[in-house]
Amino acid sequence: MTATTSREYHLVRRPVGLPATADFTVVTRSLPAPASGEVLVRNRFLSVDPYMRGRMMDVKSYVPPFALNAPLDGGAVGRVEASNHPDFAVGDTVVSMLGWREAYLSDGKGLIRIDPTLAPPQAYLGTLGMPGLTAYAGLFVIGGLRDKETVLVSGAAGAVGMVVCQIAKARDCRVIAVVGSDDKAQWLEREAGVDVTINYRTAPNLRKAIAAAAPDGVDLTFENVGGDHLEAAIATSKTFGRVVICGLISQYNATEAPAGIRNVRDILTKRLTVRGFIVSDHNDRRADFLRDMSGWIKAGRMKWSETIVDGFDRMPEAFLGLFSGKNLGKMVVRLG
Repeated sequence: MTATTSREYHLVRRPVGLPATADFTVVTRSLPAPASGEVLVRNRFLSVDPYMRGRMMDVKSYVPPFALNAPLDGGAVGRVEASNHPDFAVGDTVVSMLGWREAYLSDGKGLIRIDPTLAPPQAYLGTLGMPGLTAYAGLFVIGGLRDKETVLVSGAAGAVGMVVCQIAKARDCRVIAVVGSDDKAQWLEREAGVDVTINYRTAPNLRKAIAAAAPDGVDLTFENVGGDHLEAAIATSKTFGRVVICGLISQYNATEAPAGIRNVRDILTKRLTVRGFIVSDHNDRRADFLRDMSGWIKAGRMKWSETIVDGFDRMPEAFLGLFSGKNLGKMVVRLG
């Protein structure tokens, strides 16, 4: 087998505020034929996710920052093109964290073979992948979801949010979904069966809109946005309510410290539980998640939408689109 040419994205400078295409560059490299114990994988779908913005800053966090002038990484689905590894055969479809590149060599560590007959392969970057597990762990492990509760979801039309809504509906909960467009609201009402949708861009007052949708208060909030959304969630929570903080996308591109929560007193007086979490702490729940998710999919209780951007050259465009709400569901880049 001859060498394979692959392009990969490098971060060449750390963004200030919203990232720009000039923060990235494309490098072409040659990959040799796989040695003993190696596989060559050509990626088919690449993931872009909001958490990647944090890794572009040189700060200590739960995951190391991206290095400058080195390949970026992220979720990817690919096909094994050549194999000298006993556990992988040519034609296998695998998930890895070796995204932001067209192809790669691997010794098999971190590769997960997937079943493309259960769902389209790109779904393993969304509903059946990290976003789905995030929704599952956040609701059950962190939030202690119970049947027939009132659940508030911000960023409800994103990759995590739409799964949260449907898991909660599968537990016979009343679901209030906060989104940024009428199209997203209509999808959640029609496909996910949510009870109430609120377009925060057009609602005169988000807090009042949530209170009107949940006159007895919210039992559990799944927070993906932060800022005014988090304040509204705290204000409308029941006594002893729970707030699960999954993401704070409204703050990811801030150039100075955002304002604090103005109604923090409500956390005390209502005796709220407010807890953040990181999905990588809950990989022990993956088997439970896949079992339950597979069941919901087969029963027709789990649907999803994807925003697919075609072309490796459009990776930065797809990533930046996350911060202006251009995605309905999971944002992925499809390679030719």
